[in-house]
Amino acid sequence: MLLASVDYTRPATVPEALEALASREGAAPLAGGQSLVNVLKNRVASVELLVDISRLEELRSIEASEGSLEIGACVTYDEIDRSPEIRAGHEIVSRVASHIEDQQIRNRGTIGGNCCLSDPTNNLPPLLIALGATMNIQSGSGLRQVAADEFFRGYFLTAVEPGEILRSISIPALGEGAGAGYSTLSVASDSKAIVRAAALVRGNGTIDEARVALAVVGPVPIRHSGMEEALRGGAATADAAREAAEAIGEDLEPIADAHGSTEYRRQMARVVARRAVDEAIARGGENG
Repeated sequence: MLLASVDYTRPATVPEALEALASREGAAPLAGGQSLVNVLKNRVASVELLVDISRLEELRSIEASEGSLEIGACVTYDEIDRSPEIRAGHEIVSRVASHIEDQQIRNRGTIGGNCCLSDPTNNLPPLLIALGATMNIQSGSGLRQVAADEFFRGYFLTAVEPGEILRSISIPALGEGAGAGYSTLSVASDSKAIVRAAALVRGNGTIDEARVALAVVGPVPIRHSGMEEALRGGAATADAAREAAEAIGEDLEPIADAHGSTEYRRQMARVVARRAVDEAIARGGENG
């Protein structure tokens, strides 16, 4: 199906982009377009004006400082994969980006688009939540910040309001004794996920801090407070991770589909959460 007729503009600066977005109620930003264009082609949604922000240099930078990162919203998956700054500070972000779909999509798809689509199956949101990222949202009146675990509001709904854009994503340094892990179960290597998990663990033999994020278990990725609480203060071991994963239970109500029942997804959530924590513990030991 062909794309319906729509007005298009490519602003030269962020202020011009914000002005264009504010000019019509039916205006929408266009970054990589890997999801939005398909949505429009299939008439799932419609827009009056596409505001192309993909070439705005202010949204395409990668800045690193003492292990922390600020990644522009229009940085592509491929650029994340190949960035020496990201690999040095947060190798796991590059690794996850390198496995998103295929190379053609990685050449065009952006970190901002992956987040702003708010598809529950997307790769990066649970990882950003586990890492304690901050989403920097720009409007005509200024910049505001929203924690990643408060950014995703529902199916295809985020904290970005009409007339705003996601400008960048800030990821704090891991710090000494901290490690991050990521695990996913998908139908096939390049297809949608059945369940995902990401974790951050900080400690030295004993776990002082734990953040565990689960995705594809509801409308938005979530932190699992029960597993986090079970981990804190315990030994940084595989046995401790296995026991803590048992905290994931009836509190989750994943939607059943052709790829798995609610109970199957719940069981797999325990598996991927344990694997993510195991990896985080191992990498934290390397970072001690």
